[in-house]
Amino acid sequence: MPKLYLSPSVQEFNRYSGGGSEEYYMYLIADAMEPYLKANNIDFVRNSPEMTLSQVIADSNAGNYDLHLAVHSNASPEAVAGKNTGAEIYYYPTSQKGRRFADILQSNYRSVYREPGDVRTIPTTNLAELKKTKAPAVLIEVGYHDNPKEAQWIRDNIDTIARSLAQSVTAYFNQDFIEP
Repeated sequence: MPKLYLSPSVQEFNRYSGGGSEEYYMYLIADAMEPYLKANNIDFVRNSPEMTLSQVIADSNAGNYDLHLAVHSNASPEAVAGKNTGAEIYYYPTSQKGRRFADILQSNYRSVYREPGDVRTIPTTNLAELKKTKAPAVLIEVGYHDNPKEAQWIRDNIDTIARSLAQSVTAYFNQDFIEP
């Protein structure tokens, strides 16, 4: 049975336009992913909101996971706060498995995201959750939470986002997707 480490953001300090936090909404997405993952026989472990990023990475590395998925939402630099849109999918440049999963995520997420052309994959060596985890890892920024329209879109599409992410995990493991 494939094993996933599911890592919703632990950044409670990142406030959403209209209220709430990045941590709160990313945990709702992870909660909504669970029935899909269970229906598809994907074993998973999740981080907890009390953890620091270092603890999340150590927890992931303590297990024998086939994949690590970090689920976040983005914020713009102060000069353009509230103006950016788009979903960004990050992977470590030398990880072929991470790149493969990022491409699968991009393809599936484009079918549900409000602006399909704004879903990008980006190689990076700057994110600890990608460079320090043993399992192939990808971090998705599902939208910009400082943009009022994007923040509301995320709120209104928790299950749609969760289903798309779970479909991507299932496709990564070369399985047919089964609805719960």
